[in-house]
Amino acid sequence: MRAVVVERWGGPENLVQREVERPEPGLNEVLVRVHAAGVNPVDWKTRAGGALIDWGTVPAVGWDVSGVVEAVGPGVGMWRPGDEVFGMPLFPRQAGAYADHVVAPARHFAPKPANLTHVEAAALPLAALTAWQALVDTANVRPGERVLVHAAGGGVGHFAVQIAKARGAHVVGIAGADKHDLVRALGADEVIDYRAVRFEDVVSDVDVVLDGLGGETAERSVKVLRPGGRLITLPGPDDVPATQDGVRAVWMLVEPDHLGLREIAALVERGALKPVVETVLPLADAAKAHEIGERGRTAGKIVLTVV
Repeated sequence: MRAVVVERWGGPENLVQREVERPEPGLNEVLVRVHAAGVNPVDWKTRAGGALIDWGTVPAVGWDVSGVVEAVGPGVGMWRPGDEVFGMPLFPRQAGAYADHVVAPARHFAPKPANLTHVEAAALPLAALTAWQALVDTANVRPGERVLVHAAGGGVGHFAVQIAKARGAHVVGIAGADKHDLVRALGADEVIDYRAVRFEDVVSDVDVVLDGLGGETAERSVKVLRPGGRLITLPGPDDVPATQDGVRAVWMLVEPDHLGLREIAALVERGALKPVVETVLPLADAAKAHEIGERGRTAGKIVLTVV
């Protein structure tokens, strides 16, 4: 089968397409024929230098998958060949979603939302699960709370705005002016241009901040939280502020989550959550997808078509 792998750590030019042996499902595993694969910042960050990821012996790339079950291993009763599924298998271990097939535990997938194409569904898993696990499982956002979302027009951010609104929150989105119309359309109650003002000068009394940037942004975010507020930072454990001033600040790393995927699919099917896909490219253009992503200007997601 075809798979995009990393020849050596470094730039996008080190992504190459190779013919590799097709995996076979073992106990409690399924073989999924990949129709589309989402592209995420963690993909190019790990390609550049390995980062947190256990790449295994063949450094295959990608985690977001939408496709069709082709075979099931012993012990799997929840899937049959032909079922349409989506998921974020194995993260943070190697999954190799930029490929014709992936093998992973059966519960790392969920039924694909019926009202989405495979391209749209492939945009969901890692980014939407990150937003869900941060805002719902970690912060437990409640109706009427004020939620601030950094990078609100990006991959995780555009899902976070919609999930917070679905939870009944008042949402403040931080984004460049070029993404304000999008962020408002997603449901944000307030939108702030981070280039024009310092957000901590114009926002206060926030209950939850979702920080996908880290660094000084996390430090500054503490200032806008009310006592007892929650800061969830995503880039890494070193981005948790040393001084927390009576608030809770945690680093969160997303993980495979069958029930979370089902909740996300339910939101999609009732019209409360929609993936924004800005760029669609064929598998052979994986390096180009990384080049575009690394510019940091994408609204929503980039997706590779495999079938």
